[in-house]
Amino acid sequence: MTRDEVLRNVFGYETFRLDQQRIIDNVLAKRDTLVIMPTGGGKSLCYQIPALIFEGLTVVVSPLISLMQDQVSQLNQLGVSAVCLNSSLGLDEYEMNLLEIRSGKVKLLYLAPETLFLERTQRLLGQVPVDCLTIDEAHCISDWGHDFRPEYRKLIEVRRRLKGAVTVALTATATERVRADIREQLSIGAGDEFIASFDRKNLFLNVMHKDNPQSQVIGILREHAEESGIIYCYSRNQVDELAHFLHSRGFSVKPYHAGLADDTRANNQRLFIRDDVQIIVATVAFGMGINKPNVRFVIHHDLPKNIESYYQEIGRAGRDGLKADCYLLYSHGETNKIKFFIAQKDDEEKRVALSQLATLVNYAESEVCRRKTLLQYFGEEAADRCNACDICLNPPKEKTDFTVAAQKFLSCVKRTGERFGTTYVVDVLRGAKTQKILANGHDSLSTYGIGHDLSKTAWQAMGRQLVQQGFLKQEAEFGTLALTPLAIPLLKGETAFFGKTLAPESSGKIAAPAKKRELLANANAELFEILRRKRKELADEQNLAPYMIFSDKSLIDMSTRLPRNRAEFLEVHGVGEAKWQRYGEQFLFLINNYTENQTV
Repeated sequence: MTRDEVLRNVFGYETFRLDQQRIIDNVLAKRDTLVIMPTGGGKSLCYQIPALIFEGLTVVVSPLISLMQDQVSQLNQLGVSAVCLNSSLGLDEYEMNLLEIRSGKVKLLYLAPETLFLERTQRLLGQVPVDCLTIDEAHCISDWGHDFRPEYRKLIEVRRRLKGAVTVALTATATERVRADIREQLSIGAGDEFIASFDRKNLFLNVMHKDNPQSQVIGILREHAEESGIIYCYSRNQVDELAHFLHSRGFSVKPYHAGLADDTRANNQRLFIRDDVQIIVATVAFGMGINKPNVRFVIHHDLPKNIESYYQEIGRAGRDGLKADCYLLYSHGETNKIKFFIAQKDDEEKRVALSQLATLVNYAESEVCRRKTLLQYFGEEAADRCNACDICLNPPKEKTDFTVAAQKFLSCVKRTGERFGTTYVVDVLRGAKTQKILANGHDSLSTYGIGHDLSKTAWQAMGRQLVQQGFLKQEAEFGTLALTPLAIPLLKGETAFFGKTLAPESSGKIAAPAKKRELLANANAELFEILRRKRKELADEQNLAPYMIFSDKSLIDMSTRLPRNRAEFLEVHGVGEAKWQRYGEQFLFLINNYTENQTV
């Protein structure tokens, strides 16, 4: 089959997305290829389609067993011969897979790096023709990446042994520095690097001031009744507490973190993937290998580790291309807790972690379009407005002239010697009698006590805005404030300072999330539910996740098109020949039956 025939007949798609067509052609030409494509952007097709066209085997290296099992199950449902070799398999299944590989029947073999390095695996690959080596999560090969794994560096030697095999490296998140490192490690030319847009247009980005997180989470969950979602928390204790709280309020929820027993954790994940549980509350240990396409919302209850992690985690929402909502509950006060843990690291790690934290804070406190800020981090230009984030839909109020307050703050920073952080400067302004202020003699300064007309919270907000607007610079490790050249004209009264309100932050209202009714658009909601119940029934019978039968997008398309025969059913999104053979007649029966009853 040709590239386009595989796309239509096996995967059931009419057209390629993003750069898929160019990438596939590059791989088929046996040119080593680096693919940077967002989560949910269709990276897998970039090697799966060539795998079905190549004569030999495609070896896929993946860091997580759950990801391998997920991919293999989905491919098997499409009628593709794919297997995995990992520690989760029983001896009989492992040996059966080895026989299938040696016979030449298998097109895709999924392996963890550790399994690939085993001598018996190397002997196996020496006995069969290998046309393609695919390295998934390729950022793991770079020590500049957010998830560096030393074992990934050994792939370079394996690659040399697989002569004649083209290498495809794929990742969803990589800065220019990480991309350059991957290219260097794998000797991939710049002309063979494909960078798709990082813009996931179907994701709504929302940062909410965190003032009553339990109430705020419940408000979001009510907006997403009966829908799948992930809530990320900073610690295991927070996961357990929030999961228990939500369960007590009647929500379908399970916890997930590394402190749970292995079987409990695996079972909770399985319940979520199979739509038996709607919500998972998790640490970042959850989700790396999860390809559940109908996650309609992701909530970050706490700050993520860094922008790359945040982008990857929100990327678990809306992988089916339908609308999904991403919420970050943010309070500037939480950064102090994170700085405490960062302080325990060695100097280099500390420097990197503080830089990453500053980038996150800039994203959360920015007054410009969230999408623009996020995309700029990855080196991609974007429009000033996306109309799919809280800033664009609820623009910041007109700024107020706070020149006098700003002059007081800057003067206090100067008079205390530019040696202290925001908390100390605010205490001086408000006339606090702390031991440190008295010992330094700063109670005798002209700026001591001149700021008790504003609250501590208001002065802290002033300090952050002066930093954000470039009048102050803040040293990363200790938070020490110092004046910049911009501050001098402001102190002299030659320029003015306009800022946001210095009152307590907003209550964290949710900005226009995507509603379930919007997802269905022109589809028949009643028929969609009938088809969804049938999908769940079939999935349970086969011990599969429902989306492996049909995605929500496929069911919506069926509920819109109302196909009446095989030819029309094959026009449905995501329906190829194998899906028709397995399930077509059962779903056609339900569609026809529903249609006939509506016309009676």
